[in-house]
Amino acid sequence: MTILNNLDLKAIKMAKAITADAVEKTGNGHPGSAISIAPAAYLLYQKHLRSNPKNPQWDGRDRFILSMGHSSLTQYLQLYLGGFGLELDDIKHLRTMGSLTPGHPEYKHTAGVEMTTGPLGQGLATAVGFAYGQRYQRGLLDPDTPLGESPFDYNVYVLTGDGCLEEGISQEAASLAGLQKLGNLIVLWDNNHITIEDNTKIAFTENVLARYEADGWHTQKVDWTATGEYNEDLDTLNEAIEKAKKVTDKPSIISLKTLIAWPSPTKTNSGSSHGAALGSDEVKGLKVNLGLDPNKNFQIDEQALAQARKLITQGENLETQWQEKLTTWKSARPDKVALYERMSKRQIPDITNILPTFSADENIASRASSGKVINAIAKIMPEFWGGSADLAGSNNTTIEGAKSFAPVENATDKWSTSPYGRVLHFGVREHAMAAIINGITLTGGTKAFGGTFFQFADYMRPACRLAALMGIPSIYIWTHDSIAVGEDGPTHQPVEHLAAMRAIPNFNVVRPADANEVSWAWKGILETQTSPSGLILTRQTIPTFPRDNDFQSAKGTLKGGYILLDTPDEPDVILLATGSEVQLAIKAAKMLGENENIQARVVSMPCFEWFDKQTSEYKELVLPSNIKARVSVEAGIAMPWYKYISDKGIAISLEHFGESAAPDQLFTKYGITAEAIYSAALATIAKNKKN
Repeated sequence: MTILNNLDLKAIKMAKAITADAVEKTGNGHPGSAISIAPAAYLLYQKHLRSNPKNPQWDGRDRFILSMGHSSLTQYLQLYLGGFGLELDDIKHLRTMGSLTPGHPEYKHTAGVEMTTGPLGQGLATAVGFAYGQRYQRGLLDPDTPLGESPFDYNVYVLTGDGCLEEGISQEAASLAGLQKLGNLIVLWDNNHITIEDNTKIAFTENVLARYEADGWHTQKVDWTATGEYNEDLDTLNEAIEKAKKVTDKPSIISLKTLIAWPSPTKTNSGSSHGAALGSDEVKGLKVNLGLDPNKNFQIDEQALAQARKLITQGENLETQWQEKLTTWKSARPDKVALYERMSKRQIPDITNILPTFSADENIASRASSGKVINAIAKIMPEFWGGSADLAGSNNTTIEGAKSFAPVENATDKWSTSPYGRVLHFGVREHAMAAIINGITLTGGTKAFGGTFFQFADYMRPACRLAALMGIPSIYIWTHDSIAVGEDGPTHQPVEHLAAMRAIPNFNVVRPADANEVSWAWKGILETQTSPSGLILTRQTIPTFPRDNDFQSAKGTLKGGYILLDTPDEPDVILLATGSEVQLAIKAAKMLGENENIQARVVSMPCFEWFDKQTSEYKELVLPSNIKARVSVEAGIAMPWYKYISDKGIAISLEHFGESAAPDQLFTKYGITAEAIYSAALATIAKNKKN
């Protein structure tokens, strides 16, 4: 073995033993893969991954993603050995409250972790988004420099396992990665054929590399079991990685055949080592086989640790070289420096003055007004890009006049293409789309969006939840937002979806009521930095409200909820609504005034999450606590509304699936009408007077 020296090999043995000790101390965890894959992880970090342990967020770094997040110790040990900030005490406190070493790697929690992983397949799929983001950023800033020579060139490395490759999301994303020829994406597959239910032969038998080759990937095999005597042949693995790095027109996957938990004496190649502590006797046997003292825990070879931490000096030198390259680029492209600085700081320009303003005589579906806003923003934000999961015309997500992000040879009669194009096409792959949008967002600099019908948010939910958990500002566009989808029927009519997405902590559900609210909603979404947003839009046309003395400015959208139409005196009842149902609340308010002399305030509530963050004084101004008579109106289940209307109010909602019929017929049949709101207002007023 020549690529690593004896001290490196001692560091690898140290990592294996400490992995077993950490899980044993905590009493739970996933030691098996972290033990057997430690040599490969060490090789990646020490010899291939361009990183600076003292500045883990350096722009020019390579990205490393541990898709098999349950094997978190794989990454934690390399972060410890390499000097990224984790120390031995952090490893000792694995999976315990307040530690820097939680059960799965968490973004923003542990330095050196690029994304939160754990739900299998998400890491690999999101890595495709990282590669998308890198290529588009390069296209904006430095498209003409030869590949490999730009300060904006870097590789995305993924360490994945059998479970990730079984998940459907990884196949969706792999298909797109091959189509896009993402040559900077390199996946190392820990091919140990073990999951929680033991040997994968019971459920996973296809030729995985043939599948990836069919998707357009460059594939290689490295088999540490091939000779019959297990051999951690890092030279051959190193050659495979070097070869993958030279393949620039295809993503690469390397199948590394390992034995899980090797060289533990009785649990090597066993499902029992996947997700449970090995047991004290087994840990001692492992140490004996490694040539370590079986009676010592968390053994440190100071010379081996010093060898691994040479990565610090190496990383500082790499960043210095990169800074010199960046300085040269800045001198050559002064016209791009401001854009780079803005992207690097994840800032956006003030878009207030370019937001479209829509006139009150314009009836327009909010999906259509959103398309107009997207194109207005695109004119001043070249870093703003996006597309749809095969529904561009319906979602109104196309940036006009822009080329599609795809190799030149993928052009069609309708779409012209460029590797640096701006229009994204995900095909019918909603789950991968959401993960790729997350990856682009995590890459930083650019702002991407992905669209589909709201019904298919179900297919995206795991990735949306992960974005919320990471606190990243991913943008999802969901159109065809209610039973107003109409004749397509209940399979395409979202009913529970507003409630379901609102149930995700730190996720903004934004459902504007008219075109001007759409404009301001986009501003609020783009300015959000710590949470993802879903923009919920109508298929059908809806009126644009006059913003005059009676109707308040749509700027109130930024507050999440605001008084759209108020009363001269204190209101008798408050009508709250979102989206296309706000027009019904306005009609009902006018009927109440004309027929009953009842003063009804209409509150538009485009985003509960933004409203809930307002001051208590503002919320009291909009929803005075002394006014208990309230009616909520939304074409979905009522569950989320009770925090605003309590048991004193009445919800106009939809608590069942729809059917195939014209939208107006459905709203009438199911009682989502101005007349129903009118009756509910009278009822809640009467109920509260009685109380």
